[in-house]
Amino acid sequence: MCSIIGYYGKETAAPIIVKGLKRMEYRGYDSVGVATESNNQIGLKKGIGKVEEVNAKVHLEGLPGKIGIGHTRWATHGKVTDANAHPHPSTSGKIAIVHNGIIDNFQELKNDLEKEGYQFKSDTDSEVIANLLQRNLENVKNIKETIIKTVSELKGHYSFVAMFENGQLAAVRFHEPLIIGVGKNEFFLSSDVLGFIEYTDDAIYLDNRNFVIIDDDKMQILDFEGNSVKIEITKVSKEFADAYKGDYAHFTLKEIYEQNETILRSGEKTLDAIEKTADYIKHAKNIFVTGSGTSYNSALIAKQILSKYAKIKVEPIISSELQFSPDSIEPNSILIAISQSGESADVLEAVNIAKQKNCKIISIVNLLTSSLARESDVVIGMNCGPEIGVAATKSFTSQLGILYRIVEKLSNGSFTVDFKEISNSISKILENPYKIQQIAKDIKDISDIYVLGRGIHYPVAIEAALKLKELTYIHAEGIPGGELKHGPLALMDSNVFVIIINPNDATYSDMLTSAREIKARGAKIIGISDQESDVYDYWIEIPKTNESTYLISEIIPIQLLSYYAALEKETDPDYPRNLAKSVTVK
Repeated sequence: MCSIIGYYGKETAAPIIVKGLKRMEYRGYDSVGVATESNNQIGLKKGIGKVEEVNAKVHLEGLPGKIGIGHTRWATHGKVTDANAHPHPSTSGKIAIVHNGIIDNFQELKNDLEKEGYQFKSDTDSEVIANLLQRNLENVKNIKETIIKTVSELKGHYSFVAMFENGQLAAVRFHEPLIIGVGKNEFFLSSDVLGFIEYTDDAIYLDNRNFVIIDDDKMQILDFEGNSVKIEITKVSKEFADAYKGDYAHFTLKEIYEQNETILRSGEKTLDAIEKTADYIKHAKNIFVTGSGTSYNSALIAKQILSKYAKIKVEPIISSELQFSPDSIEPNSILIAISQSGESADVLEAVNIAKQKNCKIISIVNLLTSSLARESDVVIGMNCGPEIGVAATKSFTSQLGILYRIVEKLSNGSFTVDFKEISNSISKILENPYKIQQIAKDIKDISDIYVLGRGIHYPVAIEAALKLKELTYIHAEGIPGGELKHGPLALMDSNVFVIIINPNDATYSDMLTSAREIKARGAKIIGISDQESDVYDYWIEIPKTNESTYLISEIIPIQLLSYYAALEKETDPDYPRNLAKSVTVK
């Protein structure tokens, strides 16, 4: 999972590329590099670290030329080193590439190329693309045929941009995102609209098995057989240009604080799609819901609320697991796919499996032009704006908002949600984070946190543990409250903290009993509730609200706790180690 960018135009390329890479850094941030073409020569600079760090060290912006490529890396093959950073030149130095994805047969190709005298300086799978392009160009003397020959030899899922010393750019898409930005006398090639939205809102979403060649200020789009493809330009929503922190120290904090507004907007612009979704569900024999990470936790909540309030059974499936049990999806079913980015490889594979079984695909997604949206029969937009922080916050509550709107449509008026009340509850929690900041100081040095929830609150406990893991690197685990005596109680001692999700609803008394059992073993209790109790060592108050909607407000204090604990541990809450926002590789 990396960000790639290319520029072809009248301006100096390197500063534009560096700015685009900064905006896409959430996609990968262990190393960065830029290459440009000037006077029929390719210049290249790269190194370990984030964009600003590497730029300050080697002055990426200083590269000359009006054509260039850039990359930020999330390591898959090879360690995080200067040599493994992109771009990668070919042996001759006449071609350079940036790549996102995985080349499955890279070792076989590398062995063959090395026998022919081609040299490799990295441990990556990506470098084979550069040398394969060089070999094929030397044989056919034509970039179009070179690309066709190269993609016929590559196995895996990938997108890449290649720059040639004569000033040509070429880019290929095969199961990984690639978008063309079309400006006035300039072109952008990017894995994300954020790479160029500052300069143009005209975009071409390259279809799978397509490639583009840019030369002499002209662009040509072809398929892998070499046939010309019709160009369709889409206007990109300008809301995605607003990816700035403003007065906030981090994107993560900004996005937590936006939730009182985003919950009101969730699904707002796609009410017709919600209506259509409800109609599909009413007439469906089997319904499945899938996602990865936070989106899978939303899927677990979908099961709970659809069953409890609409009397409809659904089966949640972890997207990455479906390939091992494809027969669990029955033909002619409905698959609801949840994804913030709409580019997660596991989710897209789950959708592909379901489509082969003639299933209808309903997607809940933030980016309406994503690969998932284009594969879906019905698309419901989260409408929460760009989420840059790697750990999902506002996208999670927006997903829940949409699920509640779907349940409202299915309940025939017996279930209603006051989104204004939820918004007010979120605002009250965010008004004074002082107590949460103090708790963050106390948990920063512990090794284990457990989060307990019962019933509808158990999936929130799982999501809470995920946020703590992502942002603080503390081992955290979500546990069903009723399972405490079936194993987890053995872990409770004076060295652990336990978060009890305990609003005053049907689960309240049983959760208090569990809390007392834990406290008797010496563990510290953090209670998240609208009602104080002497069993809590720390009490984080949430406003009293409707029983059905506590779960949206109760995740907010844990998002804040995770954020502030990350600051106490001096970790970067926007860019957790080893993680990327959208996992486009398996």
